[in-house]
Amino acid sequence: MAREKFLNTYIDNVSFNEAIKIIDGFTKNGKYHYVVTPNVDHIIRIEKDKEFKMIYNEADLILTDGMPLIWISKLLKQPIREKISGSDLFPKVCEMAAEKGYSIFLLGADEGVAEKAASNLKNKYKGLIISGYYSPKYGFEKDEREVKKIIDIVSNSKTDILCVGLGTPKQEKFIYKYKEKLKVPVSLAIGASIDFEAEKVKRAPKWMQKCGFEWFYRFCKEPKRLFKRYFVDDIKIIKILYKYAAKLK
Repeated sequence: MAREKFLNTYIDNVSFNEAIKIIDGFTKNGKYHYVVTPNVDHIIRIEKDKEFKMIYNEADLILTDGMPLIWISKLLKQPIREKISGSDLFPKVCEMAAEKGYSIFLLGADEGVAEKAASNLKNKYKGLIISGYYSPKYGFEKDEREVKKIIDIVSNSKTDILCVGLGTPKQEKFIYKYKEKLKVPVSLAIGASIDFEAEKVKRAPKWMQKCGFEWFYRFCKEPKRLFKRYFVDDIKIIKILYKYAAKLK
């Protein structure tokens, strides 16, 4: 795997097909692995959140989510080969799982959404085994009994791949903290992917995804919720770029 330093973290500079093969290998070697997909928001969080930075440093596979990071990599003359977002990776992993006979567990989304996503995925990928799904209540991470319940449900399912859509940084921190208790060969942090597969939220058209304007599509759908994130918080990436570009020089 070609792991390379990128800004304040690392990136596994692999193609989409290589990423799927690596995840396939993770299911077979008897260890507990997790996969993260950094975007601009994650890079900004890594700069200020030491725990989140550690989680990224120890991840088994770090893929690049978002065209802005691809553009930055080219600007720094460290080109990343391919954008591999969690929302693109998730269905491909499901397709691979259906072909190989691996089981999938969905953790996240609102009540009933994960169930709908599971149904849609089984219709889309014939033979796909959904070993379970669960939608945790809000604030579950502060409730020891709820956390134990989730761990028991997931570990007892004997699933091969756990797909966690709880939002960042909650999903990454949950996977990292409990991976030894969850006992799952591969855990994926997939953001809003369960909502997408349940058709609760519609993704941007393909051309917008390829051009790097998926964020703008999402903003137009939820302007009040996303204005601060995209037009205030994400501007901090410029300062981070300047800081690490200077170090490269």
